[in-house]
Amino acid sequence: MLFRRSCTYNVEQSTRHYAKSSVTLCNLGVGATFGESILHDLPRDSTVVTKTTCELLRVEQQDFRLIWEKNKELMNDIITNCKIKNGFGPGVQPAAATSPTKRPLSPDHPNPALPITETPSPAMNRMGWALRTLLVVDNSSCLKDRKVSGKLIRKCAPGTELVDWLVNLAPIVHTRAQAAGMWQALLEEGVLTHVNKEQPFKDKCFLYRFRLDEEGGAPAAGIPAADDLSAANEHIREALSALFQRGPDATLRMILRKPSHERTPEELELVFEELVHIAALSHLSTSIKRELSSIIVFEAHAQAGTILFNQGDEGRSWYILLKGSVDVVIHGKGTVATLKTGDDFGKLALINDAPRAATIVLKENNCHLLRVDKEHFNRILRDVEANTLRLQEHGKDVLVLERVAKQRGQHSAFKYTVMSGTPNKMLEHLLETRLGQSVSGMDPFLDDFLLTHIVFMPVVQLVDELANYFHCDAHEEAQTPEDREYIINFKKRVIQFMQKWVMAVRHAAFEEPSVCDFIEDLAAEVEADADLNEETSIIHNVLTQMARYQEDRNQNAGQKWKLPTNGQPICLFSGNATPSKTVIRPDDDIIFRVYCADHTYCTLRFPMHTTAELIKACAADKLQLNRGPDDLCLVEVKSNGERAVFKDNDVSIPTGLTLNGRLFVSVKDHLDALTPLPEQECPTEGVDIDLEILSTKELAYHITIFEWDLFWAVHEYELLYHTFGRHHFGKITANLDVFLRRFNEVQYWIVTELVSTPSLSKRVGLVRKFIKLAAYCKEYQNLNAFFAIVMGLSNMAVTRLHQTWEKIPSKFRKIFQEFEALIDPSRNHRAYRVFVGKLQPPLIPFMPLLLKDMTFAHEGNKTSLDGLVNFEKMHMMAQTMRTIRFCRSRSLGLEPPSPKSEGEVRSYISSFRVIDNQRVLTAMSQKVEPTRKLN
Repeated sequence: MLFRRSCTYNVEQSTRHYAKSSVTLCNLGVGATFGESILHDLPRDSTVVTKTTCELLRVEQQDFRLIWEKNKELMNDIITNCKIKNGFGPGVQPAAATSPTKRPLSPDHPNPALPITETPSPAMNRMGWALRTLLVVDNSSCLKDRKVSGKLIRKCAPGTELVDWLVNLAPIVHTRAQAAGMWQALLEEGVLTHVNKEQPFKDKCFLYRFRLDEEGGAPAAGIPAADDLSAANEHIREALSALFQRGPDATLRMILRKPSHERTPEELELVFEELVHIAALSHLSTSIKRELSSIIVFEAHAQAGTILFNQGDEGRSWYILLKGSVDVVIHGKGTVATLKTGDDFGKLALINDAPRAATIVLKENNCHLLRVDKEHFNRILRDVEANTLRLQEHGKDVLVLERVAKQRGQHSAFKYTVMSGTPNKMLEHLLETRLGQSVSGMDPFLDDFLLTHIVFMPVVQLVDELANYFHCDAHEEAQTPEDREYIINFKKRVIQFMQKWVMAVRHAAFEEPSVCDFIEDLAAEVEADADLNEETSIIHNVLTQMARYQEDRNQNAGQKWKLPTNGQPICLFSGNATPSKTVIRPDDDIIFRVYCADHTYCTLRFPMHTTAELIKACAADKLQLNRGPDDLCLVEVKSNGERAVFKDNDVSIPTGLTLNGRLFVSVKDHLDALTPLPEQECPTEGVDIDLEILSTKELAYHITIFEWDLFWAVHEYELLYHTFGRHHFGKITANLDVFLRRFNEVQYWIVTELVSTPSLSKRVGLVRKFIKLAAYCKEYQNLNAFFAIVMGLSNMAVTRLHQTWEKIPSKFRKIFQEFEALIDPSRNHRAYRVFVGKLQPPLIPFMPLLLKDMTFAHEGNKTSLDGLVNFEKMHMMAQTMRTIRFCRSRSLGLEPPSPKSEGEVRSYISSFRVIDNQRVLTAMSQKVEPTRKLN
């Protein structure tokens, strides 16, 4: 409470009743405050009585707590000063009056200015020493002795100047944010500190110094010795990329130790993107993850054996293990479980408001955790329930909606998003509320539904439901004008739905005959009903799209493919004069071989959608294996001898084979007798050409054109078929199979070429050429080939070629280090995701990562929840599928380089010479560069 105008209050203390016994403690005047005990839920310890007429400003408890949380230090100073003015000494100050910046690191009050380890790791200590050595030697160095508040601080530097220096030092550092993250990585281990230990690393004028100078371990004056300078330079060249890779993680940990109100919108988005990929949170909705991103806290514990909490303690927090492991210990039972990275614990005590059921003991040093405190945990769950709308029929939920949280700078035309529901109710909700409105762009819920409905509502069922909605007036004899208007509006929405469907999934909408029949029925109805004249242009557009699809299908009818016997990729055998952008269709035939244990074979020709069961039966008959179908199985034997058994209902079998894989039919009990063919350990056949004479840019250009055609042929639905299992849909994934095979082909082509080159000078030239090839592919935004090339150069058979790498110029080694940092898988490929997020189409994405995202969404979330479709899972999958659409939203129009040998290059890049057996590749590598013997 704050006095506003002239008035006087007596503050009196009584033993029990004011009237019986009271003592006046002080008189309060204008500007005085009182009543701060509400902060701690304490009973009033005194009575306040007015002496004159008074006017006051009042702050409610909830608001006061919010203000306090956001401004603890300032509010604490104000209240302390007011108490002193009121005549109360420091003795009545609350125990929490200490400044957070002075408080030791603790789980309750994480301080981003303090280190997360007790002592720096040797690697970070060495890096700090190297950076400091170079700074001291630099004549223009920012590292100087400075006076701070009258005190001399040795060798300190402002954050801005440290960032400038590091950006100029390291070619791999392109932005100030990257440099700041690298300094923060040193600060969080205690190698670097703020001079007053009050700030994390910031690209501002705050002063920082090295631990060596703080402890007095560095020489007081003088320039480092020449040997030290040389060692520092060498270490920087070798280890700076490791510090570069640690920067983003250190920045994230710093954000997670900041108070909620200090996190910027950009930082909240960074935290949210990280939470999306944490398995323990995968079951939570997007809105809950966004809520958590503002309040979730990082904490670190340095020592194994530390007790996080004891059995019987009050439950105060929910934890997620980011790094390390903990033991779960119960009285009388001992250790009952060990939790590892990705596991969570502590939730049960919060949900049930019960004591801890076990003791948690850290099993390793330097454990990292995420923590959600009880008050936030309860508030978020309560808020989610308050923002949830449940529609019921016959006492059961049929649709669950959640209010869309308003985000800064974003506006949504819809107040609620669908979380779960029955298929029919979700379709009804779409038709009634999400169509027929003037909303710019595609409604996310509608787009999610169209991209994923095949998981929970097959096409035939969807068409039947749409037909029922469109013909809802069929049994009504008399209609009021209001009824007629309602029916017409519903018919219009069905027509709009069909238009959106065709726009969203293109030719896949017409592959089911029932869809084509329904579209023709709609067209006839629209022509006959004058009330639907406005929809004529829409239905004609849909008919045009369907006619184009049918014309294209008729032109390419009878396409035949073959799987070459020498390990080459699938190729067109006949049926299409212009093979560019040729889509493999379910009823296309493919010619392939099936072997048996003695390596005899038969040649078969079947449609792509033929099941493994039919293939094995036919192959067994031709190979005269006199066994019943139940005793046989269809198997892929890989070049390294591994075997993969196909399910009987699996389809598109030949296209699913790995590089150099072969198809076998075998008795189930005799799988161990299956061995690779001799030619499987040899390179696949390809055009023999001298790579040195080919233009690297021309090579990258034709690789990109070739792979763009493969990527263009992949439909978004194939990602769903691949994730859930194509046997569940009876649909092929042939186009996706071919595209994925190409990634492996390029990767192992790089390795095969290098280990097949006995000349050291030629190998050095090849490594340089491949690094340039990766750079051109990156320039052309062919990230699939870029990843394949860099991963090929990172293969153990290549990295062990020390003589070769020693002769690679430092310029090329630095470029390769940058490429390795970009494909670094840490933090769920954070570096790649940030990079690709800034690109504009057209581009060819790294497809294995998209499939990983699909698998993560599938395995981490149930498809059905309490009998309802988990539509939040569908949304996550649709997001990944939309990435494919975005990448192809513009046509590829690359400027061709000056052609030198165009025909040769095209023929060469379409089928590389490849060995995919790692054992063989390593042996070849050791042959061209034997392992050095230690003296």
